[in-house]
Amino acid sequence: MAAAPFAAFAQTEVAVVNLPGVEVIGITPVPGTGIPKDRIPANVQTADDRRLRQSQSLNLPEFMASQLPSVNINEVQGNPFQVDVNYRGFTASPLLGTPQGLSVFQDGVRVNEPFGDVVNWDLIPNAAIASITLLPGSNPLFGLNTLGGALSLQTKSGDTHPGTEIELQGGSFGRISSALTHGMTIGEAGHLFIALAGLNEHGWRDFSPSRVRQAFVKGGQRTAEWSWDLSLTHAENRLIGNGPLPESMLAVRRSQVYTVPDITENHLDLLTFNTTAQLGQLLGNDIELDATLYSRRTRAATLNGDLSDAFDPPENTQAGVEHRTHTHQQGEGLIVQAAATLAAHRLTLGFSHDVARSDFEQTSAPGNLDASRAVVDVGASQVDALIAGRNRTSSVFASDLITIAPSVHLTLSARYNDTRVTTFDRGRATLGLPTQLDADASYRKLNPAAGLTWQLTPSITAYGGYAQGNRAPSPIELGCSDPAQPCILPNALQSDPPLKQVIARTLEAGLRGTVGGGVRWNASVFRTVNQDDLLFIGNGRAAGYFTNFGRTARRGLELGLSARGEAIEWAASYSYLRATFESNACVVSAANSEAGASAACPDEGEIAVQPGNRLPGLPAHSVKLNVDAKLMADWRIGAQLNAYSWQYVRGNENNAQQPDGVGVFGAGRIGGFAVVNLTTSWKVNRHWEVFAKVSNLFDRHYATSGLLGENAFDSAGALQAPADWRNEQFVSPGAPRAAWVGVRLAFGKGD
Repeated sequence: MAAAPFAAFAQTEVAVVNLPGVEVIGITPVPGTGIPKDRIPANVQTADDRRLRQSQSLNLPEFMASQLPSVNINEVQGNPFQVDVNYRGFTASPLLGTPQGLSVFQDGVRVNEPFGDVVNWDLIPNAAIASITLLPGSNPLFGLNTLGGALSLQTKSGDTHPGTEIELQGGSFGRISSALTHGMTIGEAGHLFIALAGLNEHGWRDFSPSRVRQAFVKGGQRTAEWSWDLSLTHAENRLIGNGPLPESMLAVRRSQVYTVPDITENHLDLLTFNTTAQLGQLLGNDIELDATLYSRRTRAATLNGDLSDAFDPPENTQAGVEHRTHTHQQGEGLIVQAAATLAAHRLTLGFSHDVARSDFEQTSAPGNLDASRAVVDVGASQVDALIAGRNRTSSVFASDLITIAPSVHLTLSARYNDTRVTTFDRGRATLGLPTQLDADASYRKLNPAAGLTWQLTPSITAYGGYAQGNRAPSPIELGCSDPAQPCILPNALQSDPPLKQVIARTLEAGLRGTVGGGVRWNASVFRTVNQDDLLFIGNGRAAGYFTNFGRTARRGLELGLSARGEAIEWAASYSYLRATFESNACVVSAANSEAGASAACPDEGEIAVQPGNRLPGLPAHSVKLNVDAKLMADWRIGAQLNAYSWQYVRGNENNAQQPDGVGVFGAGRIGGFAVVNLTTSWKVNRHWEVFAKVSNLFDRHYATSGLLGENAFDSAGALQAPADWRNEQFVSPGAPRAAWVGVRLAFGKGD
């Protein structure tokens, strides 16, 4: 709700009073119903398209990492569109094998892929985003996979974002991007919005070009009593992410890659219908009805050149293997909810039904390595896995915001999920493969939540709450859970034992408020415990299996300050996270220096994980500073500082990895780092704007993630005999200093 000025007339004098602004937050994924942000018992974070533009971020993960507290990214693939986004120790990743714990919604549609709950960030139309809301905790109203939080995205409409913008940008890494947006009203109630965007770049590492194409169209009508819109999202992208590099090779040249190729092609068609009806005059109460209906289709193809485990000259001189996958997924769903204001209650009731089908095929072909370490196939490919998956989830949910007193509000909510996941082994049935992948599992759970906000003074609010969420295993996880038959990523499937659903429980408490000069502040603590957490346990050679792992916990602290004025806008935040295993277990990590050395886990290649060991990939401390200042009427300049402490690498889950003899490589963790970015923009006139960005201003050498594995090459990149292969630490290097310059033409906004 925008700040609303009004005039009160007394004789000939006019007094103008500015009412305080109230930010409304949707409590479910469906666009429509919302409540004031200050009545939500959690540290909710929001941002609009103005902030997205101001930061000049390439995509949504880059924006979240630079602007939102408790968010960090792991650039595992080395591609800016294929990063792991971590929030409070939970991850939304495009990579199969990464434990998923965040749900992501676009206009009410869950965009976690049904086959593995992964999130393909390249399929989200950045130019069409109007607002983002990041809700923490195991909020049951956002359904499956909301273990650590939910990200809700709302897109632009022609009536809210009128006018035409054309943008062109170019610079480092051969990157050229363009975008066209156009919004307009049609008649008295109609609206239309179009967004087209494209990007090409060579990448800063060898053999790393990428291409992104996105299109978004939305049309509809909006009146005081009823509104509807129909949108289409389309994307066709080709991404190359050449992954981590051994530290010995990194020391020679940071831009080289281990083996190539590593290609992902994603295609998306998403059709979404949203409608809202105000029924107050019809039924005599303040009642709102909201509904979302969608149909989603994705096609993904991957090509990976890997080292072959069978390489053993002179008997077998084929050092490489070429893995290909093809995944087709389609889903449909409906969610309907009604919200009513009845005396001291704001009641929301709803139900949803989602179905999804997926078909997965993986093939492999023997190959050789050429001089560039590219795998060239030399034989016919064979099918390793052919599986069909089915997901069905039906849910009912309810929420009640109760006004106990003008300054005290109680929120009670619950959701019941009924999920069925089935797999059908088409490879065994039609091709006679030696697999046994048929499965049929059902998962049911009632998840409650309760929270309280108390406005202690006009400028201070206290809040606290409890929430529970669940996640059912996906078809890929059910098909890859046998430690005796590890899967090759993206995944070759074997006959597997059943898996349990993950249950997450979150406690959060905090204070927030304002002080003089319009400064906002917040302080919160949280604790989330996962029961039967699903983890992918790797064996150091791009293979592994999914398993339920007892308990894991994330505990943390968030502190923030921010202010927005006419001349300057700034924000500062500090986050502390302690993410730990809370159960004893033996996991496979053959490249760990302690593998097989524990009495509790004596088997070759196993390490002993104990309660208190920290989860890999998650820094304990992070600091973010953002400043944007208006130096002149038409000239702005901004700076962003992101600093993170060290983190353990994957494969060092026991936190006991010892470095090599000279103490240079393989310490089991990567160091902390700080990166500074600069932005500037100059509005030449009412239509033209020039903008620029410098990232990694001081050209820092850093890494955002790492893992322990076996290195087959020497420091110069030459293939060695298998007897000389050695365990080493691989890291994903951060991009060097880079700069981009762009120009934007805007017209038709009535300014």
